[in-house]
Amino acid sequence: MASTSSTSPSDLPGSFEHVETLGGIQSYRHAKNDLEVLILPESAAPVATFMVTYRVGSRNEPMGLTGATHFLEHLMFKGTERFHKSKGTSIFHELQSVGAKVNASTWVDRTNYYEMLPREHLPLAVEIEADRMRGALLDPADVESERTVILNEYDRGRNNPTSRLFDEVWASAYLAHPYRHPTIGWRSDIEGVDDEGLRHFYDQYYWPNNATLSIIGDVDPEEILSLVGKHFGEIPSSEHEIMDHPVREPEQSGPRRVEVRQDGQLGALLHAYKSPDGRHDDAEALDVLGRILASGKGSRLFRHCTDRGLTTDAYAMNFRLRDPGLFCLLTFLAPDQTHDDVEDAVNDVIREVQQNGVTEEEVRRAQTQIRASEAFDRDGPMKVASQLNEAIAIGDWRLYVQYPDRIDAVTPDDVQRVARTYLQPERLTVGRYVPTAPPAGDGAPPAQAAAGPVQ
Repeated sequence: MASTSSTSPSDLPGSFEHVETLGGIQSYRHAKNDLEVLILPESAAPVATFMVTYRVGSRNEPMGLTGATHFLEHLMFKGTERFHKSKGTSIFHELQSVGAKVNASTWVDRTNYYEMLPREHLPLAVEIEADRMRGALLDPADVESERTVILNEYDRGRNNPTSRLFDEVWASAYLAHPYRHPTIGWRSDIEGVDDEGLRHFYDQYYWPNNATLSIIGDVDPEEILSLVGKHFGEIPSSEHEIMDHPVREPEQSGPRRVEVRQDGQLGALLHAYKSPDGRHDDAEALDVLGRILASGKGSRLFRHCTDRGLTTDAYAMNFRLRDPGLFCLLTFLAPDQTHDDVEDAVNDVIREVQQNGVTEEEVRRAQTQIRASEAFDRDGPMKVASQLNEAIAIGDWRLYVQYPDRIDAVTPDDVQRVARTYLQPERLTVGRYVPTAPPAGDGAPPAQAAAGPVQ
């Protein structure tokens, strides 16, 4: 199956149509069921990654059914009529027996299922993914067993102060949009959902016309298209419209605040500003701004806060999503420092950028850091597929190819402009984590959690 050749439109097998080729990635669409297929031949090693990205996440979940996408992620591994542990053909067993790395993940705009395996076993991965696209059993007994697993996962997240801080801030920043719900769902919904509710959700979104296949590695495009056509080609597209219009978030009119109090040692502060969707022209300038504010010892927050003993660390995260997301600054308080002092210091840094801008050197350094990070994150079929997965979730896989050039085009004026535009009080939600002493006899408090929300 090894090759780096491309397939001309006249030679396409089955019912596939060539859409475009960009950055070496060949894009195809199945004429009968609208399945999108992305192929990137790479012959550096005799392995391949096969990933299915469904354009469904917590963004698509209604109240009462939050966490459904994540719940289905668990259940999709429980099997189909053909691949099931009762027959000695469980999905994990079949794939791991041929040396595959297999897993899945859920986030706000997408769910992905993937296998990285020796190229000669790629047909098995394709067959399994096609089988569970419409053939997942979703057995009531499996729902009950996984409910316990997911509730334990939920409790671990709630016991993590930083994860809980993110959950509370997102729930406060959004009043109507489903981004306000944690990806794992709210406890009451996890406890109350049944197999019928999950089946309805599965039947709404798990179809070829709501999915993209990414195949990266030592593969021949023509052979892959034949293989995909064989297993996915007979699956019909959905007869109903794929629901993709969540409630529009009303405009925020002033700053919001939330406080989390639970056992811990060091406090934390989270600034979260409403930001544009991930396809917006300002998104890259916000990425660069994040690096300038909180990446390395030369960053603004390190010099103004950490060097002065106010914080132990600082992070910037520009959540680039399908709908308007959040630009976040997370700071961990140094011992004996107050939230008020750290909040004032962070606001001083933001005002300095807004009033006086940033330097050419800062922008170049941020661009260099981003390019280096991108090079690392694109090293190998699995990493390439993962990055493509996020671009698909945002709404355009071509962003994966365009991103480096879009970053290089950012100027100091762009950075100052987006700081002035988006880092405004009327777009801000501030979250404070205030550690409390554990009850007597409970032992040492939990260690400080890593930065970032639970996915």
